[in-house]
Amino acid sequence: MHQSAPADNRNEATGLARFATQLREMLGAIVRAEDDRTLAQRTAFIAFFIRASSAALALVSQILLARWLGSHEYGIFAFAFVTLVLVGGLIPLGFPTAGQRFIAEYTEAGRPDLTRGYVFGSRLFVVGVGTLVAVVGAAGLWLFSERIGGDYVLPLYLVLVCLPVYALMEVQDGIARNYSWIDLALALPYLVRPLSILAIVGGTILVTGHADAVTAGYALIAAVWITGMAQLILLDIRLGRRLPKGRRSYAWKGWTVTALPIFLVESFYMLLTNTDVLVVSLYMGPADVGVYYAAVKVLALVSFVPFAVTAASAHKYAEYNTAGDVARLQSFVRDTVRWTFWPALLASLAILVAGKPLLWLFGPDFSAGYPLLFILVIGLMARAMVGPVDRVLNMLGQQNACAIVYAGAFALNLALNFTLIPRFGLSGAAWATSTALIVESILLFFVAKSRLGLHVFVLDSRR
Repeated sequence: MHQSAPADNRNEATGLARFATQLREMLGAIVRAEDDRTLAQRTAFIAFFIRASSAALALVSQILLARWLGSHEYGIFAFAFVTLVLVGGLIPLGFPTAGQRFIAEYTEAGRPDLTRGYVFGSRLFVVGVGTLVAVVGAAGLWLFSERIGGDYVLPLYLVLVCLPVYALMEVQDGIARNYSWIDLALALPYLVRPLSILAIVGGTILVTGHADAVTAGYALIAAVWITGMAQLILLDIRLGRRLPKGRRSYAWKGWTVTALPIFLVESFYMLLTNTDVLVVSLYMGPADVGVYYAAVKVLALVSFVPFAVTAASAHKYAEYNTAGDVARLQSFVRDTVRWTFWPALLASLAILVAGKPLLWLFGPDFSAGYPLLFILVIGLMARAMVGPVDRVLNMLGQQNACAIVYAGAFALNLALNFTLIPRFGLSGAAWATSTALIVESILLFFVAKSRLGLHVFVLDSRR
C-alpha cells in the first residue's frame, strides 16, 4: 500500500506531461495553420476573439449609454439601432454570403476575371441600393411622421444616412472572409465602430453636460462612415497584392439567381432575431424596449460563437463541394458543429451566472430583464446544437429550402410575438423567439439530412 503512492504520482505526472505536450502541439498546429482544418480553427479563434472582445466592449458601451441617456432615451436609440441593423443587413440582397461561395469557386476554377468583377460590382451595387432605400425611407418618414412616435422620427432620419455605407461594410466583410482576412472583416465594424460611438457621446457629455438619442444618432453616423471608408481603403490595398489587376467579367444573372434565395434566408433570419424588439416597441414603452434590448445584448456573446465558426468555415464548404471531396466536407461539417455547440454552452452558463449583476450595471431598472435570459438561452442552445447548418445549405446549393424554413420560423415568431406580448409582456417576446429558434433548428436538421445526407447535430461523433 505504501509503495503504490509514488507510482500513482509518477503516473499522474506522466499523464499531465502527455496532456501538456498534446495541448502544446495542437495549439502550435493552429498557429502554424498548415492545413485547411487548422487554418479554419485559427480563423475561427481570431473571429471569436474579436467578437468576444466586441461583446465585452459592446456591453460596456451599452451600459454607459444606458447610464448616460437614461432608460427612455436609451430605448429610443436601441429601436433606431435595431432598425439600422435590420434594414442595413437586408440591403446587400444576399451578395455578401453569395460572394463567399462564388469567389471560392472562381479561385478553384482559375477565373480571376470573374473574381474581380464580383468584388467591384457587388460593392457598387449595394451602395446604389442603399442610397435608393435611404431616399425612399426619408420620403416615407416625411409622409407618415405623424403616425410615428415623435421621439423616433429624427433618430430614424439619422439611421438612413448610415445605410449605404453600412451595407457596403456587409459586402466587404464577405469578401475579406474569402481570403481569411478576419481582422479586416471584423475589427472595424465590431471594435472601432462602437468605440467611436462611445467616444463621441462621452465627449458631447463632457462638453455640454447632456446627451440623448439624437446625440447617439449623430455619433452613429460618424462611426459608420469613418469605419466604412477605412475598411474600403484597406481592403483595396490588400486585394491589390492578392488579386492582380486585369479584365473584369460579370455574371449578374448567375449571381442574382443564387443571391436572392440567400437574401430571403438572411431576411427571415434578421426578422426572426429582431422582430421581438420591434413588436415590443409597438405594445410597450421605450423603457421596456431598453430592458429587453439590454437582456439581448448581455446574451450577445453566445451568438458570437456560431458567428466566429461561420466566418472561418463558410467558403470551405463551397470549396470542398466544388472539388467533389465528400469525405473532407462531411468531416469538416462535423467539426464546425462541435466548435459551435460546446463554446456556446460554456458561454451560456457563464452569462446565466453573471447575468443579474451585468444587467444591474445598466441601471437598477434593467435587473428586471434577468429572467428573460433563461428563456432566450433555450432557443440559442437549440440553434447551437445544429451548428452553422444554414450556411452549409447556402454554400451547397440548398438556399431555396433554407429560405422556406426561415420563412416558416419568422411567420411563427411573428404570430407568437403578437399573441404572447399583449398577455405576458417581455416574457412573451422571449418565449416567442426561443420557440421559433427551436422549430427552425429541427427543420434545418432534417433538410440537411434529407437533401445532403449530412447529420448536422452535435451528438454525432462519427469521423
